[in-house]
Amino acid sequence: MSKPHRGVRIIGGQWRGSRIDIAAAAAIRPTPDRVRETVFNWLQKKVANAVCLDAFAGSGALGFEAASRGAARVVMIEQDARAVAALASFSAKVNATQVEIHCDDALSWIAATALRFDLVFVDAPFATELWPRALSLLLEGRLNPEATVYVETPRAAADFDQAWRVLKSATTRETRYALLRQAG
Repeated sequence: MSKPHRGVRIIGGQWRGSRIDIAAAAAIRPTPDRVRETVFNWLQKKVANAVCLDAFAGSGALGFEAASRGAARVVMIEQDARAVAALASFSAKVNATQVEIHCDDALSWIAATALRFDLVFVDAPFATELWPRALSLLLEGRLNPEATVYVETPRAAADFDQAWRVLKSATTRETRYALLRQAG
């Protein structure tokens, strides 16, 4: 395994200040600290005791941030084995017993699971069109009532499907990020 060469830090909760190393060979684009701080300010009343899914986990920054802030269960899905090893290493380091990590394709995993979630993070690789497919799969019985979905997309990406209601959104130079709830 390659030595970690970069990382992200947890910005709140019991593991505040802890650094998550990112495997050198992994092609990961972590959510910046400033964006995560905004998102978790938006979510502050939704995280405690939530059942969370961090699809396309990458660095694990979103999922570990939720666990650090009191989520009851956090399921992380990542298909890059080097990234999974880094996630497992950090999880062991902080004794994150509420976190489970799966080395799998996120879309396949979501399609196959019977779990339902209160909070979902969808931050798929930007070079793909995985985020709309993930959102579509979540609508197929994967969300608890009043569940919130965080999605991060390229700034110029298409609008969200009408099946979703945008609760909050913001942009950076390259990114659009939003909290969504199933419409209706």
